Amino acid sequence: MSELTLTLIKLGFLAVLWLFVLSAVSVIRSDIFGTKAPSQPRQPKQKAAPTKGRSGKSRKTPRGNPTTLKIVDGPNAGQSVPLGDEPILLGRGTDAAIRLDDDYVSTRHARFATNGEQWFVEDLGSTNGTYLGSQRITTPIPIGLGIQVRLGKTIVELQK
Repeated sequence: MSELTLTLIKLGFLAVLWLFVLSAVSVIRSDIFGTKAPSQPRQPKQKAAPTKGRSGKSRKTPRGNPTTLKIVDGPNAGQSVPLGDEPILLGRGTDAAIRLDDDYVSTRHARFATNGEQWFVEDLGSTNGTYLGSQRITTPIPIGLGIQVRLGKTIVELQK
């Protein structure tokens, strides 16, 4: 092989090695600091349909406005945070309103926010997802009292 070919192979290998190092640093940085999330939740385009029980009649949801967000199952079961006008961040990060000790929860996993009338849950690009029942949330979804939201092995719900 010529000297030029060997030099080009060396430079190509060095470029690939630097790409690997930079991508590893990027992954570590996003795991430590999280991703930047928008400050206001987006409004959903459709309303959730009422659920029906076995008899085919609409099941009544609890009335009234929620006052707390409570962890009902998982490593942090029993913890709660009072609801106000500010969004509530859930995750493993230090900036979360409730810091979850769940290995399946991201640093900035989900956010609960209100528009003044309705509460919404929004997944913040978590690795393992946020679920209402067996449905994965991809957009902000309105939720009410007693509706369970699963983040990793943790289940949270809005309560009076």
